[in-house]
Amino acid sequence: MSIAEAYDIPVTRPLVPPSPPRAPDNMTAFGRLRAMRTSPISSWGQRAYEDDIVRGRFFRRSSFILNTPDAIRHVLVDNYENYTRTPAGIRVLRPMLGQGVLIAEGRAWKHQRRTLAPAFTPRAVTSLVPHMVAVTDETIAKLRTVGGEPIDLREAMQRMTLEIAGRTMFSFGMDRHGPVLRGFVMEYGERLAHPHFLDMLLPLGWPSPQDFSRARFRKRWTAFVGMLMAERRAAGKNEGAPPRDLFDLMGAARDPETGEAFSDEQLGDEVATMILAGHETTGTALFWALYLLALDPATQDEVAAEVANAGEIEIDRLKFTRAVIDETMRLYPPAFLIARAAMAADTIAGMPVRKDDVILIAPWLLHRHEKLWRDPSAFVPARFMPPAPPPDRFAYLPFGVGARVCMGAHFALVEATLALAKLIGAFRVELIDKAPIMPIGIVTTQPDRSPMFRISPR
Repeated sequence: MSIAEAYDIPVTRPLVPPSPPRAPDNMTAFGRLRAMRTSPISSWGQRAYEDDIVRGRFFRRSSFILNTPDAIRHVLVDNYENYTRTPAGIRVLRPMLGQGVLIAEGRAWKHQRRTLAPAFTPRAVTSLVPHMVAVTDETIAKLRTVGGEPIDLREAMQRMTLEIAGRTMFSFGMDRHGPVLRGFVMEYGERLAHPHFLDMLLPLGWPSPQDFSRARFRKRWTAFVGMLMAERRAAGKNEGAPPRDLFDLMGAARDPETGEAFSDEQLGDEVATMILAGHETTGTALFWALYLLALDPATQDEVAAEVANAGEIEIDRLKFTRAVIDETMRLYPPAFLIARAAMAADTIAGMPVRKDDVILIAPWLLHRHEKLWRDPSAFVPARFMPPAPPPDRFAYLPFGVGARVCMGAHFALVEATLALAKLIGAFRVELIDKAPIMPIGIVTTQPDRSPMFRISPR
């Protein structure tokens, strides 16, 4: 018996949330490029949602959109060392993340991955759960003061996850520094995160016009991160006490093979990566989950019923809430596109790939592909609940897969599941804005604007 049946919640037809219109399959190269400048999501036609592999041309190189699990496994697991980030991807991410683990390559990446791994084990994440719960409870207390006034839940979720990121990283709140950090994120997203034509055309060693602006931004950004690290160090550490936050864990981390610690510059890049990845993607995922539940009151009531039945909020008791998070990330994957360039010739699904050819694995497409999912555009959390079989590991990639799978995946899932359960357990969420909210791809899958909600206590 489902939760809906147990609590006599009416079952309705699945919600199909609005999504951008699909591009014409015969769109010209320049038309597609213009669409990509706004949002790559709007540049894909119907073929990309139906075909196993879509082959095209990209500035004298072949491009391949992969939609089959076997081909994706080949690129991201079996022969992953042959595929590196594209120059455009590096240009967009490097000013914010430096040479952090998300974009490092080769030996540098292996050193970072080995060194950071102990800080993100389930046991380490469990030690950080009290920070997550405390911040969520504080957010709920503030939301209770809103009354029936319209509220921007996207901003509220970004503030909440930023506060969680600050406390789990540094053990101090982000009241003073949060507005500045959010200013950096908004400035970069609006001005510098959209790839320009020359970003995609020029070799990485040749700076594009936007690279000069990105370099100036990076200088200010790294100074800000350095200030946060200095403030945390000034707070000190209790000798002999266990690590109290990620900064302690990362500062004490050593490469298990070489014993090497992070340099101060490397540590700064890792801190920037964890703060940005830890709040931007999780905050956006929570916004999308609240948006979907506002559109689907029956499913919202099913989450509330699970929370009420669970009593104490514990992650193991929140299976349907976790399924809502999983389905939210299927429809709105945090990373909507994984782009790779071939370093040497290869063969994928019987198709020859030359050096510098571009390989595109788009979770946005993969998660809505008509051969891989039933009702692919519908919001159906039950597809992640027993007795439904789990999705193919290479057809569902909210955090990537293989050697470069996101290290913070468990952290993010625990945070998002606990926060959503507490929020829906406390409030009924209603969408005031009736105009469609369209997802756009700018580094992450974001809404085209922030709609207004109304919340009321349960």
